[in-house]
Amino acid sequence: MNYVIGKDYIEIFGKEDFDIKEILECGQVFSYKFMGDCYLAYSADKKAKVTETSLGYIIKTNHPNYFENYFDLKTDYGKIKETLSKFPILKKPIDFGKGIRILKQNLFETLISFIVSANNNIKRIQMILERLREKLGSKVGDFYAFPTREQLKGASVEFFKEIGAGYRADYLYKVVRQIDDNTLNEWQKLDTKDLRNKLISLSGIGPKVADCVLLFGYGRQDVFPVDTWIEKMYVKFYCSNSQIVPNREKIRENLVKEFGNLSGYAQQYLFYSMRSREV
Repeated sequence: MNYVIGKDYIEIFGKEDFDIKEILECGQVFSYKFMGDCYLAYSADKKAKVTETSLGYIIKTNHPNYFENYFDLKTDYGKIKETLSKFPILKKPIDFGKGIRILKQNLFETLISFIVSANNNIKRIQMILERLREKLGSKVGDFYAFPTREQLKGASVEFFKEIGAGYRADYLYKVVRQIDDNTLNEWQKLDTKDLRNKLISLSGIGPKVADCVLLFGYGRQDVFPVDTWIEKMYVKFYCSNSQIVPNREKIRENLVKEFGNLSGYAQQYLFYSMRSREV
């Protein structure tokens, strides 16, 4: 994919490997807004305005290098899609979501966001995270940054309930006392299995949330988050009518075994197309 970086912008040429709607609305991130003619993407204390042009996209931001990494622009998704298209099950999902790119998100924000996401819908997740920003985050120009761990530590369980977190309020209160940025960064050195176990040991993080943090926060591609949509996909394509459906852990193991180090990419294409009823 061709693009150029300026002082306060990134210009992307072509749309085959970058579609901002698919990227932001495929379920991997919640801190964004659709403004009618553009998308606003928020990450930690940074913001980007992404507008479609006749040639591709223009990303306006004061942090172009950060968003070059955030949108994973250096990765050759053409090659990834070519490899995955050899799997018959992925041909249609890749064609449908060909502009998806897996974001390289802020680690702490990803952890908190996916705890909030458990058994939740996107609209409500976005509402809770926006309230977190507005009530606890620092003001940065015309928006609020995602709260730091220290800012979140100042909040009570009752506060988290008041902003709509529900039963997740206890998890949020506890998890910010269990970890810090140094710990999360140190865990990057662990292999995926050990890192997954570390994450599951934290308050509010089960296997699916752990896999999401691994994929979207740590950039591990040898994981396959399994939720209702992936389970439906598995039943549809991998199970005969008489076969007993494996539990989600076994489904995850089977899919990682099949797609290997491209599992994370395969999951996003399949998840997006299943949720959109396109498979």
